[in-house]
Amino acid sequence: MRSNNRPMKWATFMLAALLSPASFGVPGAAAAGFPEKMITIVVPYPAGSTADAIPRLVGPLMSKSLGVPVIIENRGGANGSIGAVRVASSPADGHTILLATTGMLTINQWIYEKPTYNPEKDFTPITNGASTPNIIVVNPSVKASSLKELVALAKAEPGKLTFASAGNGSTSHLCGETLKVLEGIDAVHIPYQGAAPALQDVVGGQVSMMCDNLSNVVQQVQSGALRPIVVTALERSKQLTDVPTSPEAGSPDLLAGNWYGFVAPSATPKDVIEKLNKCIVEALRDSTVSARLQSLGLTVIADEPAKFGETIARDSARMENIVKRAKAKVFN
Repeated sequence: MRSNNRPMKWATFMLAALLSPASFGVPGAAAAGFPEKMITIVVPYPAGSTADAIPRLVGPLMSKSLGVPVIIENRGGANGSIGAVRVASSPADGHTILLATTGMLTINQWIYEKPTYNPEKDFTPITNGASTPNIIVVNPSVKASSLKELVALAKAEPGKLTFASAGNGSTSHLCGETLKVLEGIDAVHIPYQGAAPALQDVVGGQVSMMCDNLSNVVQQVQSGALRPIVVTALERSKQLTDVPTSPEAGSPDLLAGNWYGFVAPSATPKDVIEKLNKCIVEALRDSTVSARLQSLGLTVIADEPAKFGETIARDSARMENIVKRAKAKVFN
């Protein structure tokens, strides 16, 4: 049985990486020859998604900084697991890295009956690129304009409301399940193969609601195609300042969101990780890139590897608890 002490395990893992044989020898030897060829950023989601947008924005700047081509490879499926396995099994030389989300590094290991990779053992953090809170939105035909009204509607007609998600194990799935547990309501989960088709059916009225990343739905909310209910975060969104947070709406534990970070195979030399961190962070902080990400509802983070490791550990422990409370499980 795995220990529940996630922060300690990730701290131990980071220390082990620092003390690995690859860290010894001539200082900077590995990074001095890196990169030696094209760099591939594997995006485990379809083209056009928020996860896909981030590396496509930073890739050209990385290429300019490192002097080699940087390409994006989309490997969607199984809530990111297919792309994760692709990178975990790649040479640990920094030439193949992964755009990883909250679901991939903090949810999959708890919700899948047979996880196909271990985020603690298979990856080492590079940087947390950007984050976005989730937001509960409903089709305008749903007769609720607040969380209180939505809960009352669900309790009045148990099982009638449906909620879409980007797939089993996604943050949108766990957010909906958390809402059900905390508020004691009955709503039917409708999983999709990605956020785009799920969002399309909520807009079309085939599904009642969704608790998706704000970056995915902000344009539909601003256009009136969807009605916002609550932002599942501690602070209001800069893009939707009139929408209350879940604590303001009376549900302080209804917190959900997504971050988009970069990781490499676990045995990647420390100095290579540092070089990747430097060029990715610089790209993320470029004024044009950061402005574009903000327009998508994202907040740029661009932190150090150790800080990202702490985030993964903290959120992994929180998501393990949420999965257990919701009794959510994906059988594969």
